[in-house]
Amino acid sequence: MRTPTSTDKAMDISTIALLALTPILVWRIYTRLKAMMVRQRSIMQRHYTGAGAFTVIALVAAAQVAPELGLLGWLAVGVAGGIAYGVWGLKLTRFETTREGYFFTPNLRLGMVMAMLFVACILYVGFEIYANHGSGLPTPRVTDYIFFLPCLGLMAGYFGTYSVGLLRWRRMLRKAVDATS
Repeated sequence: MRTPTSTDKAMDISTIALLALTPILVWRIYTRLKAMMVRQRSIMQRHYTGAGAFTVIALVAAAQVAPELGLLGWLAVGVAGGIAYGVWGLKLTRFETTREGYFFTPNLRLGMVMAMLFVACILYVGFEIYANHGSGLPTPRVTDYIFFLPCLGLMAGYFGTYSVGLLRWRRMLRKAVDATS
């Protein structure tokens, strides 16, 4: 039987510190996300950036797992679910046109669920990598976690669809203004 060394105690202390600080990190992420899910000015460049960035995220993930059809299928299921949630989220969004500009208020619950689900996946993968550190096992790829790809797909599908929906809303308003002119 091996006796504990000072290195073992240091790892125990760092593990305890990590576990103690994780709820603070999660709370901080939650409060920042909640602050973002309020009435916002509609800025076309942000919507284009959101649509492009989340599409690229999904396409890069698909390119990474393309040889493995099972993983590609899980990513596709996540993206499809994210698109469905995005359409639902747009139906629950409050749109406003005022003299100051165009505003929208996203549904707080849907946006928070999508974002926090992805944060939970990232934290889980991070803990797994930390737990395996120094064990001699090879570090797994992020795509080796079966739940990660559907979570990534949900997040990319939801926020990408939401951005495209906001772009469509603004274009519809532009057409209405052009038609009355």
